[in-house]
This record gives sequence, structure tokens and C-alpha cells, in this order.
Amino acid sequence: MGGTEHLTVRREGATLVLTLNRPEAKNALSISMLVGLYDGWIEADEDDGVRSIVLTGAGGAFCAGMDLKALAGKGMAGEDLRDRLKADPDLHWKAMLRHHRPRKPVIAAVEGYCVAGGTEILQGTDIRVAGESATFGLFEVRRGLFPIGGSTVRLQRQIPRTHALEMLLTGRPYTAREAAGIGLVGHVVPDGGALDKALEIAEQINACGPLAVEAVKASVYETAELTEADGLAAELKRGWPVFDTADAKEGARAFAEKRPPVYKRA
Repeated sequence: MGGTEHLTVRREGATLVLTLNRPEAKNALSISMLVGLYDGWIEADEDDGVRSIVLTGAGGAFCAGMDLKALAGKGMAGEDLRDRLKADPDLHWKAMLRHHRPRKPVIAAVEGYCVAGGTEILQGTDIRVAGESATFGLFEVRRGLFPIGGSTVRLQRQIPRTHALEMLLTGRPYTAREAAGIGLVGHVVPDGGALDKALEIAEQINACGPLAVEAVKASVYETAELTEADGLAAELKRGWPVFDTADAKEGARAFAEKRPPVYKRA
């Protein structure tokens, strides 16, 4: 199991929990964190024992965005990993889920700050839970910058365009309730409860057929920008093979026998 100084990895049953672990900087992104994130996504993709992923942050914060000083400076934490970025110039975008989509469902558990690059990573996750006091926002324009982590493309596809443009163009902070109201997050829970709720959702996913779960996730993203006719055709292509799997037969038997299914990804 991987991990770096600023990214911890642990297993909770069939769930891989990735924790942004730089609380003294509100989990601002560093080289160490980016490399750890990328390695975590790949570990989840390659390990059939992992059925879901939870992404969270340590110390009461999710992620305060990119730490430009940590990325550009010398002699700072993660400097020994800089060669990884040189070997793969796209690694940081994959880590931030801009250029990589994990096969397994990714659930974000947000407490505290989830702003700038934190809100951009959030848009690459599938299901989102926030503590009551969480703060969201894309602050880049206030600093004369551009939210280049994918927000001008993704946000308008995930929430109504009027809300996306307001968030992008004002650079103002949003409360958890506001974020839920515009559809950016799905659950708001008492402070400190986001991780427990995310793990609860992960367990519900883990109890389902893993091949079916992965196919459903893939179909949703594959068909998002297609016409209805093309999307329905793509859905059949993706979905029909699932019915021929041993997992599908096991699910039917378990239902008939009134017992929990035992899936083997076959």
C-alpha cells in the first residue's frame, strides 16, 4: 500500500481511503501530495479487492488549492519526488482527476476548506459529502488567475450554468448548504461526520456487483455528451455484457435464495 509524506493510504474493507495530509497548510497541494494521489488512483484501479475510494483531508480541511511555493521551491517537502513529475509531465493533472478517471467510484468527504484546486479536484469525484461548516469556491479570478484544473469545462456540466458562472466569475466562497442547493455536493452532515457518511455510502456500493458498478459509472460518463440515440446505443454496448457475467448470475441466485450475494468479479 502506497502513500507519501502528504498523502496517507489505508483500507476500510473494500474501500481505499486517501487522506490529504498536510493540515498545517490546510492540505494545500504539494509535490508529495500529488504523487501520492496519482499512485492512490492507480492502486485502486489495479487492485480488484478495492471496490470504492474515499478522498478526504486531515485536520478539519479538505484542500486549500495549489501551493505554488511548494511546487516551485527547492529543498521543500517532496523534492525527492520531483523526478516523478519530470518523467510524467501530466502526473499532476492525473492526480487532480483532470486527466484520469478511476474505474472505481470516488466519494469525497469534505470538512473545512475545499477551495480553488480543492473545488477543482472535487469536480473529478463521483459522490460528495460535506460537513456543515465546509467552504467551497473558485478564488482564482480574485487573484488574476485562471482555474485551469478543468472548472470552466466541468462545472457548467455538473451544476446549472448560471450558478457555474457566478462561482467562476465572482470568486466568492460558498457554504456547504449553498453548495448542496446548486448541486455541487449531495449530502451535508454535522461537522466531523463527512468521512463516516462517505464510508457508509462506500459500503452500500461495495455490497453491489463490482463489474456492474464499474460499467454503470463508465456508461454515465461515456454518454454524458452524446445525443440520446447515441447514448442509448452506447449504454447497450456497455451494459449487455454484464448480464453474461458470473456476478450477474450470483446476484440472481442470491435474490432468489434471500441471502447476501458473494461477488467474485467474474
